[in-house]
Amino acid sequence: MATRVCSYSKINLGLAIGPVRADGFHGLATLYQTLALHDVVTVEVNRPTSQNRDMGHPGSEPSKITLTTNHPQVPTDARNTAWKMVELALARMGVVAEVTIHIEKNLPVQGGLGAGSANAAAALIGLERELGVALTEAERLEIAAEVGSDVPLFLVGGAVLGTGRGEIVSAMPDLPATWCVVAVPEVGVSTPKAFRDWDERKEQGTGNRGLTSPARPDRLEELSHVYASVLGVIPATEPTPDTSGIVRGPSSGQQIKGSTRNDLAENTLLALVRTGIENDFESVVFPQYPLLREIKRLLMGLSAGVSSGAFSEVRPGDSSGTALVAALSGSGSALFGLYRTEAEARAAQQRVQATGCKAILTETLPRQEYWRRMFAE
Repeated sequence: MATRVCSYSKINLGLAIGPVRADGFHGLATLYQTLALHDVVTVEVNRPTSQNRDMGHPGSEPSKITLTTNHPQVPTDARNTAWKMVELALARMGVVAEVTIHIEKNLPVQGGLGAGSANAAAALIGLERELGVALTEAERLEIAAEVGSDVPLFLVGGAVLGTGRGEIVSAMPDLPATWCVVAVPEVGVSTPKAFRDWDERKEQGTGNRGLTSPARPDRLEELSHVYASVLGVIPATEPTPDTSGIVRGPSSGQQIKGSTRNDLAENTLLALVRTGIENDFESVVFPQYPLLREIKRLLMGLSAGVSSGAFSEVRPGDSSGTALVAALSGSGSALFGLYRTEAEARAAQQRVQATGCKAILTETLPRQEYWRRMFAE
């Protein structure tokens, strides 16, 4: 029987870009946060019997991967991240199998929500459960980093600090579930181009001000320590595979409900904003796509033409839709706003929808919930 895995999305609460490294990648310091919005990845495995293998040439038959999807822009061959992940995992396990993958896309392509990377992680989780075999956590993260910089975060879930090129991940103490509005404009932003534009901008001496400038490696390390200290860093304990071959992520700790939950989320987000947290991509993406800047203002609850930072103060009982934090996610084009109450989130959603832009109401997904809700019915 096939395994259906929820392939959750992410936002970047902040993203600082460093200089190009020797391997050609940029150094990054970013705070990931998983969301409840998701695709669904279905994995089915058929392992050849011993008799069938003996009829051929032992050890010579390759694994076979078939991938289908409901989205015309998603590749269905070895270019697909889920395909790459399964191919690498089978080789690492020393397993020959016929694997069928179906990706039911609900998330935008090139949206900055990590959809393709999440598909890869979900495919691995489904493969392990189908086989009843699990790689070690170190092997999982090594393969994930080879597939893509954002993939490892989806093997942790919740609030995650990413360094290196984003693939070195550390589990952070979780924020409680927080109301979120994701705006999905009908434009696609190329991440490689956004990096090239950033490099060109830096060469012209027009880099970002504040904590993310100048973009030097030690600054990224400093930011990582600042962000971690605000969240109260905990060691990323190694998850233990269960008998079904699925990894459960590091514990997210005590669950907090009601007004206490809202207060903790608000206080933590305010503390992060005061560190100067922001997304460096905004400085190169917004000039090319002015609409995205305006959508951010709408998420923040600011009128057009008013300068917006990442944060606006929230008044108790205010249902105007003012965001605790609003920003571009990754290189875009999706943007997000986080809100204290459902009423504020719905007000912001309606404001964005009035412009003709799609806006989705959802919640952030803490680590414990991320793993508890991993398998689709």
